[in-house]
Formats: sequence, C-alpha cells, structure tokens
Amino acid sequence: MDKARIKKAARNALIIISVIALSIWLWRGNTAIQLTYVRIIDEKIPDEFEGFTILHISDLHNAEFGKKQERLLKAIKGTSADMIAITGDLIDSNHTDIEKAMDFIDGAVELAPVYYVSGNHEAWSEHYLALKKQLLIAGVKILEDEGIEIKRNEASITLLGINDPDFMSGLDMYETHAFVGSILKNLTVEGSKYRILLSHRPELLDVYADNNINLVLCGHAHGGQFRLPFIGGLVAPNQGFFPKYYEGVYQKEQTKMIVSRGLGNSIIPLRINNRPELVIVKLSGQPKG
Repeated sequence: MDKARIKKAARNALIIISVIALSIWLWRGNTAIQLTYVRIIDEKIPDEFEGFTILHISDLHNAEFGKKQERLLKAIKGTSADMIAITGDLIDSNHTDIEKAMDFIDGAVELAPVYYVSGNHEAWSEHYLALKKQLLIAGVKILEDEGIEIKRNEASITLLGINDPDFMSGLDMYETHAFVGSILKNLTVEGSKYRILLSHRPELLDVYADNNINLVLCGHAHGGQFRLPFIGGLVAPNQGFFPKYYEGVYQKEQTKMIVSRGLGNSIIPLRINNRPELVIVKLSGQPKG
C-alpha cells in the first residue's frame, strides 16, 4: 500500500473514531444525571432544620431515565432527602405522557414527601387537569399560589408555591412581574421567619427579592441549553441569548435563588456541555466551620 493510501486510511479512521467519540460524549451529556450539592446558610433557619435536605428536580419534560425511571429514582434515593421539590415542566406539552410522568411520581412519593408547582408546559397542555388529578391521588402536595408550614418538633419553615404565569395568557414582561408580585404579597403563613419559594421562573428574581423570600428553587432555563466555555449558557426561555440566570446560585439582597439545569429537553432536543441535573440543597443556620 503506498503512502497516499495509508494517509487516506488513517484520516478516515480518525474521522470515524472522532464521530464515535463525539456521539458518546453527546449521548452521555444528555442521559447521565449529575448531582449538584448546595449548602444554604442563613441564621433564620431554625436549629431543628440543621442539615434538612431538599431534593430539587425541574423540567423532566417526560424524559426517561431507565425503565419506569429506575436510574432517576435510584439517584434520588441515594441522597436521603427529607423532601422532594418539583418546580414545573414535569410533562412536555408537545408530547404529553402522563403515564411516564407518573412512573417517576409513584416512585418519588415512596422516598420522601413531594411538593410540586406547575411550569409553562403544564399551562400549555390540555392534559394538565388529568395530570393534576393523578398527582393528588399519588399524594403529591400541589402548591397553587399558597403556602404551608413544614414542622420539625416545635420549629417550622414556610414553603410557598406559585402557579406558572402562563396560566394567565397574554401577559407581557411588565404584567408578569406585577402579577407574580401581587400573588407573593398576599401569601402569608403564620409562624416561620424562613421562607422558601417554589417557582418555575428564574427571570423573576427581582420580584422574589422585593417580597422578602429567603430561598427560591426554580428551573425553566435548561442550563442555557448549550454551555459555552468562559461564557456560560447560550439561550433560555424568557431570557433569550446569554441568559443572566441559567444555573447555580444567585443572590439579590436577602434572597438566594437556585436554578436547576433540569433533566429533559423540549423545543431544542439536545444539550451540549450541560448534563441533566438533580440539585441537593442542605439547609444550615450555622456558618461553615
């Protein structure tokens, strides 16, 4: 074989190997669940809630992680969470599968109490009422513009939850801010001074801070869909290109907000450098020593 043929064969082999490696990397980046641990320190957290663990899940979008979600449920079980918080888009309005969503829910309620708020895809789906019925039967606590107390011994924290603004169709950005702000102003729960809010929307951080929320758990941004080195997320719903809030912890005044990258995809079917994520939040009233 002459040198030209050897070079051509080597080049073709390199291309094939590169394509296979890229395919494996992309596949893993869309199916391998990452566990992200966040410690929230706030002196308002009661001593009885020291180490209290919240498993935060968002934007499943009817994605599958093993038969009957066994890989996802196994990952959650390993966190020994005290509660599970679902912040919307459990289903996808483009291909709603209630049975698939309930495969996850039926397993999750066996692991810890489950609290849920809706996302924009629930607002868009004609099947949401059927899903809601199944969630209630399974024992999920759906928070619809309301708050409850979570107690440990004589102490408590307040858990608030709001419906996605898209249930009120036709709102522009200013109207959405005003609408959510009015809901939060009317959410009062006796007792705890520490308030956690479940909401789908990270772009409303200013509203959350204006209403003295201590901790917000949300999703919606899908981690920016494509995470670029030195730049961050590329695009997110309601934030456009190069979104300000796409993953991790943000703070404004007394309010900390945790944005989950979520688990599934919707309009854009592929993630790049942006693995599906479960966020494990541990509460602490004490500085790290």
